[in-house]
Amino acid sequence: MPASTFRPHLNMLAIACVFSPAAQAQDASKADHPSLPETVVTSAPAGSPARRASVGSFPEASLLETPASINVITHEQMQDRSIRSATDAVKWDASVQNSYNAVGLADWFAIRGFVLNQGANYRKDGMVILAQAMVPMENKERIEILKGLAGMQAGIASSGGIINYVTKRPTDVPLRSATFEVRERGTVYGAVDLGGRSEDGVFGYRINAAAEDIKSYVDGSTGNRNFISGAFDFHLSPRALLQLDLDYQHKSQLTVPGFQLLGPEQRIPTGVSAKQMLNDQSWSRPVVDDSYNIGLKFNYELNDHWHTTLQANQSTLHRDDAVTLPSGCQTQGLIVGFCSDGSYSMYDLRRKNDKRSITATQALLQGNFTTASVHHELIAGLSTLNRRDHFADYVYNYVGESNIYAPVYYDNFPLADVNPVRLRRKDEERALFVQDVMSLTNQLKLHAGVRYVQFKRDQFNSSGVLTHRTDDDFVLPNLALVYKLQPELAVYGAYSQGLEPGGTAPTGTTNAEVIMDPNKSRQVEFGVKAEVTPSVSVSAAVFEIKRKNEYVDATPTYVVNGTQVNRGLEFAAQGRVTRNWALSASVTALQARAEGTGDDRIEGKQAGNVPRFRSALYSEYTWPGLPALKLNAAWIYSSSKAFAPSNEIAALNRKVEGYHVLNLGGAYTAKLGNTATTFRFGVDNVFNKFYWGDASSAFGGYLIPGAPRIFRLSAQIDF
Repeated sequence: MPASTFRPHLNMLAIACVFSPAAQAQDASKADHPSLPETVVTSAPAGSPARRASVGSFPEASLLETPASINVITHEQMQDRSIRSATDAVKWDASVQNSYNAVGLADWFAIRGFVLNQGANYRKDGMVILAQAMVPMENKERIEILKGLAGMQAGIASSGGIINYVTKRPTDVPLRSATFEVRERGTVYGAVDLGGRSEDGVFGYRINAAAEDIKSYVDGSTGNRNFISGAFDFHLSPRALLQLDLDYQHKSQLTVPGFQLLGPEQRIPTGVSAKQMLNDQSWSRPVVDDSYNIGLKFNYELNDHWHTTLQANQSTLHRDDAVTLPSGCQTQGLIVGFCSDGSYSMYDLRRKNDKRSITATQALLQGNFTTASVHHELIAGLSTLNRRDHFADYVYNYVGESNIYAPVYYDNFPLADVNPVRLRRKDEERALFVQDVMSLTNQLKLHAGVRYVQFKRDQFNSSGVLTHRTDDDFVLPNLALVYKLQPELAVYGAYSQGLEPGGTAPTGTTNAEVIMDPNKSRQVEFGVKAEVTPSVSVSAAVFEIKRKNEYVDATPTYVVNGTQVNRGLEFAAQGRVTRNWALSASVTALQARAEGTGDDRIEGKQAGNVPRFRSALYSEYTWPGLPALKLNAAWIYSSSKAFAPSNEIAALNRKVEGYHVLNLGGAYTAKLGNTATTFRFGVDNVFNKFYWGDASSAFGGYLIPGAPRIFRLSAQIDF
């Protein structure tokens, strides 16, 4: 069914789900399938941190015994904090920061100072998805963040880490929930969540749907979003489980471009507003995304010790891309950078009918056995990935001059036809991997693994001519020791290698849109983890990551030269400190430098958009004697960071100031008849502080303000 036909019926479909026979089916006795490796929807005690995750290992494993730094954002936390996007979720982790996270575009992050690749570092149930468009939260049970190299788990992926979105599964008891919210300048949001099983327990379902009329905090950045998903379980036999999930999202919104430095002196702009819109011509077009995911997973128990898993996922994105782009200053001869007085050159930047798709498959054999006195937990598997990108060259037509302090409007500007779409990129990845977790003693475990990757990539120009071919293979070893000092206290040391996908040369460079070849990265990490009480966990890690350095030189060409070395320290604690008080804290200190470049303008300097220190603190207090009332407060801090989109600008040592942001909120649960209703309210950036949230090098380098004061009010109704 065409997207244009499908979209108008989403709201009706969401409502119809509530009244459908399946949605009203009552849960009955559960079928007995004790040995199947099924993902079961469970909940830790309220306010308790997650104890297990799947992102750090192929099967779900204990966080205490996993030799990696992992943060899990639970469904309870997502509800309590009114999380509607990945950007809302990850701000509580000090190791994760925005990286050209423009309003109306997509959620784009960096972890440990390395920007994540939008076609490699984002996963759904462990399988690669495209993250060029916003990833919907409505069908996500939790978000798992693996910080650092993931060569063993993922193969090709940026050095920062992996963000894995775990989808909601069918519930054992009937679930009927609806949420309504108003926020920002009048954004109206509604969602439903339905789950349950058939009477015999053989079939289970989970349906999520949402609709949103968007009026963001930026004046003029309006739009709409519709989403629907389904997750289904089929118990084919006591040993066989088939899982199917699919989702569709349509989103249309005028995107908000950032600001560039001013004049030949490259000054940071002042006197601007976080609500300011530079993409507000009468003919400006929205970015329109239609994204699809379909996943299939089959688990089969061979015997009490061995089982197999077959998994496949296809992720597809159709996009019409458009922005009235502020870039450069013709009057002062600046290709990048606004004029000294705030003027800038304006361009009509558009293309239509982009289509990007990734098809990923994976086959696993998992089991355990004992040889002599050593117990083995063995995983062996193979995976494939095929990617195809179809897009056109942008229409890039000069419109005229405007000014950040006195906008100029060109109402009669004629829009040119877009360029034809062609196949521009073709990737094929094949991998074999094996991992053995050996229990050498009751306290000591050795994790040993290796992944062999074959990778091919063809790049084509706008005429369909092959311009670059990559054909290579790589061996990625992984080795770690975990030692339990006490049953609830473990230390670990790990060495791993990863495979960088290669950055893309930004617009404005001599090799724009060219993708660099993959290259190896290396990481050494030591950490400690403790489950202080059943409801409190603490962890700390120190690490060093090395990869090849990529940047824009003076020509300007995007080049690979030298090594980027990121060294850091992470600390995290979360849980229920007392009966009424829950707390989470995250702190990261990070040094990110280029070494061995031979270029004095960047050698030894802190990398752009990487603060040396970040922290996030969240506190929730349940009012004594009134357990239905919860109050929360959050404090987020970032030190200053450099703006260095090229080596020439890096030489000027331009920095954006650090910032403190305070958020306040609360929740009250009431019983309206037989219906539980939770009212939530919140105020983000209480003091309405202006700050630069992003100092990104993407697209030639843009400064993006953080969000101003935002109000939100919601009601969650559980039938």
